[in-house]
Amino acid sequence: MQTLTAVAHRGDPYRFRENTLASLRSALDRGADAVEVDVRLTRDGVPVLLHDDTLRRLWEVDRPLAALSADELRGLTAGGVPTLADALAATGDSRVMVDLCGPVGRRTVARVLDVVRQCGAGERVYYSAHAEAMLAVRAADPAAEIALTWTSLAPPRPALLAAIRPRWLNYRFSLVSRELAARVHRDGLLLSVWTPDTRRSMSRLLDLGADSVTTNRIDVLHALRTADQGPSSGSSRGRGPSSTATR
Repeated sequence: MQTLTAVAHRGDPYRFRENTLASLRSALDRGADAVEVDVRLTRDGVPVLLHDDTLRRLWEVDRPLAALSADELRGLTAGGVPTLADALAATGDSRVMVDLCGPVGRRTVARVLDVVRQCGAGERVYYSAHAEAMLAVRAADPAAEIALTWTSLAPPRPALLAAIRPRWLNYRFSLVSRELAARVHRDGLLLSVWTPDTRRSMSRLLDLGADSVTTNRIDVLHALRTADQGPSSGSSRGRGPSSTATR
């Protein structure tokens, strides 16, 4: 039977502001196996959860994150933007997909990996972004688990895959076909997709053999997966499937 990893995109953003602790906790309460969070650095190098490069959309403060210290950020948002350390503490032993946003250099990667190590979360955190960022992660941590985000129907070059050594290929859901899923699995990788929010799109991806689905509507995905697996099967937690024959 196919094992699906249900990943909550920025937590549970239909109920709580995205990338907040309340959003992450709600997603886990509603059946997520993992939460996906967006991480950037403050001016003083603190990894925090924020997708955009400014506070304008979510917090109605027209200030760039890179110009703010962690203390200034806390004051402007009344503590609403959690640090990565806060998020790792709030998610217990659940899996966390760290999406590295914006320009990602060695400083960003070093600070993020330092926090993950300090929190003792290395076994449950995995990393997602485009090739340049994932090359930096691989150089900094030979054991890191990586979901390489790929936006082209053309497959990654073998040399790139050899350098990054991803466990997952992470595709926008609209790109995924049966042929693409078969190719990913044939190459010994797991297929991760983002971000379908309708039941129909999720059902299609399960049928195509996706191993992981990241969605803004984790309750819908959890209900669909539960119905698909039947009453005798529970959700799979931990590091995900161990074989490319499953999700």
